[in-house]
Formats: sequence, structure tokens, C-alpha cells
Amino acid sequence: MAILWTLMALLLLGFALLPVLRRRRGMIEQVHPGHPDAADPADYGFVREEDLDIRMPGPDQDLLDVLDVVQRTQDYRAAAQLLAGTEIAGELRWQRVQAFAGAAALELRERPGGVSETPGGQWLRVWRAEQPKDAGGAAVHAEFLVQQAWRTSTPGTDDFRIIMEEARDACGQAALLSPGDPVPYVIELSVARGLNYSQPEFEQLWLKILDRAPTHMGAHLAALHYWCEKWHGSRELAYSFAEAAAARAPQGSLLAAMPLFAVFEHLPEVNLVASFYQSEVVTKAVHGALHAVHSARQDDPILAHVRHLLVFFLVRSERWSEAMGELMHVDGHVGALPWTLSANPAAEFALYRALAVAGYEANGGSPATLHS
Repeated sequence: MAILWTLMALLLLGFALLPVLRRRRGMIEQVHPGHPDAADPADYGFVREEDLDIRMPGPDQDLLDVLDVVQRTQDYRAAAQLLAGTEIAGELRWQRVQAFAGAAALELRERPGGVSETPGGQWLRVWRAEQPKDAGGAAVHAEFLVQQAWRTSTPGTDDFRIIMEEARDACGQAALLSPGDPVPYVIELSVARGLNYSQPEFEQLWLKILDRAPTHMGAHLAALHYWCEKWHGSRELAYSFAEAAAARAPQGSLLAAMPLFAVFEHLPEVNLVASFYQSEVVTKAVHGALHAVHSARQDDPILAHVRHLLVFFLVRSERWSEAMGELMHVDGHVGALPWTLSANPAAEFALYRALAVAGYEANGGSPATLHS
């Protein structure tokens, strides 16, 4: 217990020295090895940092099993079967398309190929060649191109534009293969951001998504980026978009959490005001997200995304007990905002988790009271 009190004192000192801490979009950077990992996650049944899964925000064992088979055998057929059996208009299909595309992109980065080496992600090329009419493969290929553009090129350059235009064509092909599928259009939202679609063009694309999946949270999150100040909108437009989505959210929909994502997208690069996270705009957005989380189906694929962002804001707001409650649901998987913005998502998550533990125990909490 003495160690935890010492830790808490150090953390409070850290918050008092905000001007000398480097920040990026509100993330805390560790300033020396071991900071605050003195709090043992094992006391709460938490997964140790080195064992945290950075690939996904939450568990999807079917996807993990298929990814293992595909990457071990370089045979795409298990991926094709999984997507064929996944509901077209659901959030899970979009997440799985992203995961397969990301796996192929990562393989290609690790093994770009050469004279005597097969490039990584070859299974995706074979998939498209052998099953050109497969809607799942077409969607994965389109998302792969989008990820390649953002990973390997700089927006505004010729290389970026060429890859994005190829991705736009691939989105069109995928849409033709599955007319009722929102995923090709969700992928194109990122293309629209990269190729500077005008607002009327973007709104036409958005209407196609609303016709197919009006409550698709993944689509709303992708569209929010376009309306943000750093891209083609403003803080006011982004907030308006998020608040409108929350207002029309049906009971049990996680769209009610959209304002929290809008707040996160517009966090100041440097924030020296400790009370910012207790401000009305943040508090209102957090309450909306908490309500959405408590009302949603527990198997909603987007639930983990919202919980991860809540951990960030609840820790920043020093709402330790609530932060611990969310951590109990998401611990083990950290492939979500805000952790994925860090060069080391597992370390960033573990840091916030340790802050939550220290704050919780400093206010009388313990493993026994958390589980009670």
C-alpha cells in the first residue's frame, strides 16, 4: 500500500507539472522507465503489458483463428468463408474487413518482397485473382489500398493521390458486387477525406450509407474525420454532426457516444488547464457515452471502442472508480483509440490503467471493493 501511495504522490506531482510534460492529443508520455507500473495489474486480474493484444479493441476469437490460419498457410479461403458468413450490414463485417486489410498491409511492410522473396500479403492478391466476384475479397482489397495510401504516402503527393484513386475504383467494384453492403461506401469515406471531396460530394456518399445502414457506428466515426477541423470541416461542423447522430440514436445504439469522439478529435495539442476534463462539454459527452454503454447490447462490436475512449476521459477527469469499471470490461485488448495513436499502444494503455489503479486505491478502493 505504501508503494501505491508513493506512486499517487508522484502522479499528482506529474499533473502539477503539466507545462513541462510533452503532450500529443492529450496523451501522456512516460518520462522515465518504470513510471507508474509499480501498480501491479495482477492484483485486479489485469493482463500484463507485454501480453496485451494490440490488434483489436475487443475479443473476436473467430477472426483471430482465421487470421492465424491465413497468415500461417497463406491461403485466403478461411477469410473468404468468414466474411461470407458475416452479416452484411453489421458492424462486425466492417471490423473484420479492416482487420484482414491491416494484416495484409503489415505483412507487406515486413516483407516487401524481392528477387527471391514472395511479398507479404500475397494471399490477398491470390484471393482477388482467383475470386474476382467475391464481395468480401473486393472490400478487403479496397481497404488495403486505403491503408497503404495513409501508411506509405503523404497526403497531397502524387503517390498518395494515385493510390487513393485506385482505392476509389476498388470501392466502386466492391459496391457493384454487393449492392446492399455499406462497407464499400464506408471505405470510400476515407478516400473522400484523402482526395478532398467537396461537401456536396461527401454528402452524396453519406446518403448512400444512410440508405443501407443508418445507425452504422463505424461509418459515423469515419465520417466524423471528414467534418473535423483538421480536415475539411470545423469544430462546429464536427460537433453538429456528432450531436445530430446522438439525437437520432435509437434506444441501445452507441451513436449516443458520438459527441465524445468529436471532443477527442478536437483536444488541444497542449492543455495546461487541469479543469478542462471537468468542463461542461467534456462532462456532457462522457455522460452520453456512459449512458450509451450501459444501454447497448453487450455483444455490440463497437462497445469496446467506446469503453476504451471512456477510460481515457474518466482517468483524465479523475473519476477513478468509473474508469476501473470500464477497464474491467476492455482489459486485454488495446487496438482502439486513443491507444493506437501512440507508437506503443500497450504501454500507453498500461500507463492509464496504472493511473486509474493508483487513483482508485488512494480514494479507498481495493480489488475487493471493485468486485463487490
